[in-house]
This record gives sequence, structure tokens and C-alpha cells, in this order.
Amino acid sequence: MDAPGLTTVSPGALLPPAAPFGRMLTALVTPMTPDGAIDEHGAAELAAHLVDDLGHDGLLVNGTTGEAPTTSDREKDALLRSVIAAVGDRAHVLAGVGSYDTAHAVELTRSAEKAGAGGVVAVSPYYNRPPQAGLIEYFTAIADASGLPVITYDIPKRTGVSIEPETLWRLAEHPRIVANKDAKGDLEAAQRTLARCDLAWYSGDDILNLPLLSVGACGFISVVGHLVGDRLSRMSKHYFAGEATSATAVNKALLPVYTGCFRTQGVILIKAALADLSLPAGPVRSPLVNATTQQRNTLRSDLAAGGVTGFTPGNS
Repeated sequence: MDAPGLTTVSPGALLPPAAPFGRMLTALVTPMTPDGAIDEHGAAELAAHLVDDLGHDGLLVNGTTGEAPTTSDREKDALLRSVIAAVGDRAHVLAGVGSYDTAHAVELTRSAEKAGAGGVVAVSPYYNRPPQAGLIEYFTAIADASGLPVITYDIPKRTGVSIEPETLWRLAEHPRIVANKDAKGDLEAAQRTLARCDLAWYSGDDILNLPLLSVGACGFISVVGHLVGDRLSRMSKHYFAGEATSATAVNKALLPVYTGCFRTQGVILIKAALADLSLPAGPVRSPLVNATTQQRNTLRSDLAAGGVTGFTPGNS
């Protein structure tokens, strides 16, 4: 019998699991001007590059990689509208709406719907560590707040609490909770959850992109996709075509990129890499700090080892 969501269509090949938002998405950084203001034009330019040049199916705006904890609701709305105007006719544009305050998350969800987002991604409440019953109330309130589809986002190393498989089974019963972004780092939990529900499963942990495909993930909501989204797409196509050796080779070649982009906080180094590639990025907002010269030099070496080229000298 085939694994849930995977149907054999020819020897060695698989019909991929349903991917309601496409397979290759990136959690977009928020480009900023040198004085730290939101760069709406830069966001539109970067979004167009990812969609048109790297073949992205979608983008997540106002997520953690977009420094959402440090942007105002007005800035979030302006940024989302800029990206939708730039690529919304050719890619899924999702809005991050997570908060440690359920009422605020509901407000962000309604605002995202008015702006024209194609769905919302809601990280678990962070810092206050609610019990599983609180998570159910939180995600249900978000799903009830609009007509948009919802992706739950499970990243306990940041939030302090996991979304347990039993909780995801219950949430999957809601007609608008359609997917989960998995950055839990627990392949056993992923398998247990997928065995009992039909949530679309997106890898939110780049180092586990290929392993998560093997247990039923449909695609990625990536950070390194800013740099190698085309190669991640190729890896998934190889995998679903039954070309495991080719998929593994692509993944192996990307290991220095995974390592390099997460030697410190990912936003810091992705923005440094984008600047080196003459793409919109700008500074990070406090309490993050910009990459040091040493960190940038190490990153360049890591990315070169991972096949990322096109650096512009002198962007330290």
C-alpha cells in the first residue's frame, strides 16, 4: 500500500502530495533602507527576483525571517501590499500573522485578507508557552477570523512549546487549517501526525528538507531559498520522480549553504549574502545586529563551497 498522500504512477516515481501553495516558497526578508525604514520598492524587487529568476511558487511575508517582531502593523500591511502588487498574479503570497496575543493575531489575519493575501502562516504563541488546549483555541480563532487558508507553524526551539501530533490531528478537522510548517526537527512526530491527518506538510527547517520529503512533506518554506530556491526545486523534482540518487546529490551539494546561513541568526546572514549579490537587503533591526566582517568572510567561503556565485566585491 502506498504511503498516505503518495500514489505510485510509474516504476520508481511518485505522485507528489498535494501542495496548496506550491512546493518552493521562501520566508522573505524585509529589505530596509540604511536608516532602518522599510524598503517597499526593495521588497517588490526581491520578490520579483525570487519568483521570476529562481522559480518560486510562493513567498511568506512578515514571518520571523521578515523580522516581524520588530515591524509595526502599518509596516506589515504596506510590505504585504507591495509584494502582492509585484508578484501576486504569478505566485502565492502568504502573510505571517503569529503573535503571543490571540486577539492581535486575529487582527493581523483580517488585515492580511483585506490586503489580498492568499493565506496566512501562524506561528505558535511564543514566550507565554500555552498548553495544548490554548494552542487549539489560538489556531481556531485565527482560522475563524477570515476566509483564508491557514498554515500552522511549529518551531518549539523559538516558541518554547511544541504543537503535539494529537493537537494537529484536531486542528486538521477545521476546514481552513490546511497545512503545517514543520521546524520541529522531529521526524518521528512528523510521521505520526501525517499518518492520521491530511495536512499539507512543508519543511521549515532547511537542513531537513530532503528527509521531510521522504516522510510525506509536499515542499519547503525556506530561508536559503533566497539564494538557492531553483536548486531546492530541482531536488524535490528529482525526489518525486523517483531519482533518489540525484536528489541526494543536490542535497549534499547544498550542505555548505545550510551550514553557512545558520552559523548565527539566519536573517543576519541571509541579508549579508543578498547584499553581496547586489540584491535588496539592508540592515537588520535591533535586537539583531548586522554581520561582522569575519562572519561575512566565513559566509562567502561557505556559499562558494555550496556553489553560490556572483558576489560583488566590497559590500562588507
